[in-house]
Amino acid sequence: MSELPAPLRLLHLEDSDLDHELALVQLQRSGLRVRARRVETRAEFEAALAERWDAIVSDYNLPGFSGLQALRLVRARDPIVPFILVSGEIGEDLAVAAMRDGASDYLLKSGLTRLAPALEHAIDAARTRAAKLQADAELAESRRRLADLARHLQTRVEAERAAIAREIHDDVGGSLTALKFDIDWIRRHSQDAAVQQRAASALETVTHAIGASQRIMHNLRPAILEQGLVPALQWLAGRFEKRTGVECVFRTRDERIGTPGRELPAGVALAAYRTAQEALTNISKHAQARRVTMDLSLSGGVLSLEVSDDGRGLGAADLAKASSFGIRGLHERAGTVGGWIDLGSSGKGTTLLLSIPLQAQAHDAMDASDAAAAHAPRRVGPHGDGDGTAQGRDDEHDPSAWSSL
Repeated sequence: MSELPAPLRLLHLEDSDLDHELALVQLQRSGLRVRARRVETRAEFEAALAERWDAIVSDYNLPGFSGLQALRLVRARDPIVPFILVSGEIGEDLAVAAMRDGASDYLLKSGLTRLAPALEHAIDAARTRAAKLQADAELAESRRRLADLARHLQTRVEAERAAIAREIHDDVGGSLTALKFDIDWIRRHSQDAAVQQRAASALETVTHAIGASQRIMHNLRPAILEQGLVPALQWLAGRFEKRTGVECVFRTRDERIGTPGRELPAGVALAAYRTAQEALTNISKHAQARRVTMDLSLSGGVLSLEVSDDGRGLGAADLAKASSFGIRGLHERAGTVGGWIDLGSSGKGTTLLLSIPLQAQAHDAMDASDAAAAHAPRRVGPHGDGDGTAQGRDDEHDPSAWSSL
């Protein structure tokens, strides 16, 4: 035998005992099981609100108190619990004010036959809303955890990149440089033409390996950022233009951004640089552009980097591609430093805008990344593309970390 549902806990704000009894009779006739408490004064009402109620029914006119005031008190504590206003005479303005303030329904005392249906409807609506709020809260928590995970992964990636770059610099770079000196010594001290020819060929191979190592180091950790964000973006624009033949202009009104005395918070310069790097890579692969501009500004405590091109633009289908991990990665990277990405296209050309509120930089995880990166080599070779793979060779690069012969 199934158990009967628990009776509804009803709080009734009513100064008339007769009206209270009439309301209970109507509810009982409708088959509702109710456990009601009647209160008359504001003090009693406020004290009763400390308990949990399934619904609240309130008279409109009370000595020194009103139903609208009671409604506001309830909504200040609980935005969901059903609240039904009952009045001997209710006007349109009163009804509008009550619904605006969050009343579930309003009734005339002459129409108490509607009380039970109104109460059931209000309770069902409240349960639905509570379930939605719970689902929304769980979804928000899930998104927060996902964002935290993305920040953590991005931080760990940068720390690992810095560690690998350091290993390449200390071990591979040192060994290749020593080997280059030894081969050159053999070439200079050998009288055998065949040995000299083999030594020259070996030198060329080692030189190529050193250049490749330098490019890999730079992709892992752009040491040019040690000179500042502005010089790094200037170098990136020039490198892109030389590699692709596409005109690339970098502009800023303040070249002191990121310089001593105007340092950027931890991780911001790297996030901006990587965003520009990825944007230029996407442009070179997909945009078919003839001109690219990069604008860097710092205003109102917000660092902004805008990358625009005059290429073919992006459509909704491009943004919705399941494989658009580059765009997703840009959003995730911006999120690691409290920023965001706006991407727009007018049919011809695309604009990417990175915005980072500098006062919002409080991610300890990025501090760990920069601390690890501080040990990385300060001088690196040519720049590759935004996904960490080198795009061809170019003898022009920032100063090498290793000696050349």
